[in-house]
Amino acid sequence: MNHSLAEMHRAHRSWWPWAVLAIVLLGTAASNGKNDVENAVLGGVLLAVLATVPAVLPVLPGALASGPLLASGALSGAYFALGYADGPIFLALPTATFLVASVVAVRRWLPGALVGAALLAGGLAGRWQWYADEPHKSLWQGIGMFGVVLAAGAVATATRNRFEARAERVERASTEERLRMAQDLHDGVGHGLAVIAMQAGVALHVLDRDPAKARESLEAIRATSREALESLRYELATIAGEPAPRRPAPGVEAVPALVERVRSAGLRVEVIGDPGTLAEPVGEAAYAVLQEALTNVLRHAVATTATIVWERGSDSVALRVSDDGRGGEVQDEGMGIGGMRARVTAIGGTFRAGPQQHGGFEVTVVLPA
Repeated sequence: MNHSLAEMHRAHRSWWPWAVLAIVLLGTAASNGKNDVENAVLGGVLLAVLATVPAVLPVLPGALASGPLLASGALSGAYFALGYADGPIFLALPTATFLVASVVAVRRWLPGALVGAALLAGGLAGRWQWYADEPHKSLWQGIGMFGVVLAAGAVATATRNRFEARAERVERASTEERLRMAQDLHDGVGHGLAVIAMQAGVALHVLDRDPAKARESLEAIRATSREALESLRYELATIAGEPAPRRPAPGVEAVPALVERVRSAGLRVEVIGDPGTLAEPVGEAAYAVLQEALTNVLRHAVATTATIVWERGSDSVALRVSDDGRGGEVQDEGMGIGGMRARVTAIGGTFRAGPQQHGGFEVTVVLPA
C-alpha cells in the first residue's frame, strides 16, 4: 500500500466518523421523540445507527467495497419507508460514500453509491403514505440525496488523487536521488579504481629497474585511493541517512588535476583549447563527462593517447574526447555512457558517442555556455 492510501485509510480511525455516529444517534432520538408511530424512538434510533455504522468500518476488499454503501442506503431507506422523521440520518450515506471513495477507485464505489442512493430515495418515496399532504417533499429529498452522495464521492476521489500525486512526486524524487547517488559512486569510485589499476600496472612494470618511478606510482595510488574512499564513505553515509555535508561537485577548475591524474597512470593526454568560465551546472556536467570518458579509455580502449578538445562559442562550449584505441560500437550504454548522456541532456546539451572512422572512440558533447 502506498503512502497516500495509508493516509486515507487512517481516516477510518479518526474522530469525525464517530462524531457523525453520535450526531445521528442523538439527533434521531430527538427528531422522533413525538412521532406517533409505536416504539418510534427506539426503532428509528436503531435503524439510523445501523445505517451509520458502515461509515466507521474499514472498507472491505475486492468486489465487496460497495457493501457499506448498499447497507447504509438500504437501512436509511427502511428508516424513511417506516415513516420516521427527517434528521441527521441524511448524513449516513454521504459519510460512508466519502470514506469508501477515499480509498478505492471510482469504478468500485460509484455503483454502490448509486444503488444505495436509489434505495434511500425509494424509502423516501414510501413515506408518502405517512405524509400525504407533502407528496413532493420526498421526491426533492431523493433527488437532493443523489446529488449530495455523488458530491461526497467526488470530493473524496479528488482528495485521494491529490494524495496519490503527492506520493508519486515524493517517490520520484527519492528514486532520482538514489540514481544520482549511484551515478556519483560510479563516476567517482569507478574512476579512482581505474586509475589505481593503471598505476599498479606501471609500478609492477618498473619496480626493478626504476624504483623512483614505482614509488611515484604507489604514492599516486595512495592519493587516489584516499579520494575514492572519501567519496565512497560520503555516498554510503547519505544512503544510510546519516548527516553529511553536501560536497561541491567538481567543475572545470578541477580538470587540470584530473588530466594529471590520468597522465600519471601512463596514458598520454593532449589538451587543445580552453573551456573558459562556465556556469556551475555546465562546468559540473563537463567535468563528469570528461572524467567518465577518460575512465573508459583507461579501462576499455587499450589506447596510448587521449585527446581533449575544447571549442568555445558565443553561446555554447563543445568538448570532444577521443583516443587511439580499439574503438568498437556501443552495445550497451549502461551507467557510464547513459549517465553522461543524462547529465548533458538535463542541462539542454547534446551528446554523441561512438567509434571514429579511422579507429579509436570519441565522445562529443555541446553544452550551453
